[in-house]
Amino acid sequence: MTDTTTTMTRDGQRPMIDAEPDPLVAAAKAGDEAAFATLVERHRRELHVHCYRMLGSFEEAEDLVQETFLRDSFVGGPGFRAWLYRIATNASLDAIRTRSRRVASLSSFAEVPWLQPYPDRLLDEVAPSEAEPDAVVVARETIELTFLAVIQLLPPQQRAVLILRDVLEWSAAEAAALLDTSVPAANSALQRARATLRDQLPERSEDRSASEDLSADERALLQGFIETHESGDTAAAAALLRDDVRVTMPPHPLSYDGIDAVLRLMRQAFGPPTMGDWRLVATRANRQPAAASYLRAPGDTVYRAFKLDVLRVEDGAIAEITTFSSDRFAAFGLAETLNGQP
Repeated sequence: MTDTTTTMTRDGQRPMIDAEPDPLVAAAKAGDEAAFATLVERHRRELHVHCYRMLGSFEEAEDLVQETFLRDSFVGGPGFRAWLYRIATNASLDAIRTRSRRVASLSSFAEVPWLQPYPDRLLDEVAPSEAEPDAVVVARETIELTFLAVIQLLPPQQRAVLILRDVLEWSAAEAAALLDTSVPAANSALQRARATLRDQLPERSEDRSASEDLSADERALLQGFIETHESGDTAAAAALLRDDVRVTMPPHPLSYDGIDAVLRLMRQAFGPPTMGDWRLVATRANRQPAAASYLRAPGDTVYRAFKLDVLRVEDGAIAEITTFSSDRFAAFGLAETLNGQP
């Protein structure tokens, strides 16, 4: 039995307060360091995803999770998991305020230079298990890059309330208690946050799947993206793109809007003069199709990690390409080099 329960509150939300005591929590309260370490590891990944949503940065989320486990000692009371979320949320709110992790307007990801991708293979670790039957599956609409960028517009309190209520499915009373505010104030903040999302998020196509699996279009377009990149076929690559396609490259303040601008960018990558030979590996980030690119420069003998492209697909074509550096390849389980044979 964990410190959560599936009993529903009056407003239909799952409470974070435990209905029955967890022996591990009791042992941790009594000072058992091994029990505390077990509990910490049980919740580490979901807390990392929570902090990542709050800030949009994979790397900074790791720092905040470590800070969460060092900030205070658990002294008991209901809800070890709820206690962890309180510490993690407050650490995130402090970081948002001190690091200015909020944008005033959002025309493209170029305005969110701290945005980083999250590997799907790590998101899958949050899925419910015997140890965490109440863990919330990481739905794609709450982890896609567009959602992450848009909530960076929200003031800290609104951002926290939105994630607690609409993503984690906390009750209004629990969210208010965690944030040390009243239920009416929390509900007001939630309404304002939802209004911002309605205004800023693009409409989801009716045929676009809300599941964690890639659609047939996404799989086909990812394969086409890989093949045209490796062959250097600019014309074939253009056939995969929407006319209003956009490419951004966080943390660089660059935005290439429209197919003509993106094709000029592709010609620079494909040559002539050539940068070298490309090899791409299919992966997934933020529940979206992605490709890890390796470049074998002229005269080199191996393909070296170069970039990660995350694709957003709309209406059967690539609508957006977000290009990141290869810094996070290890988190994706990707090698730094590939064999030099074609």
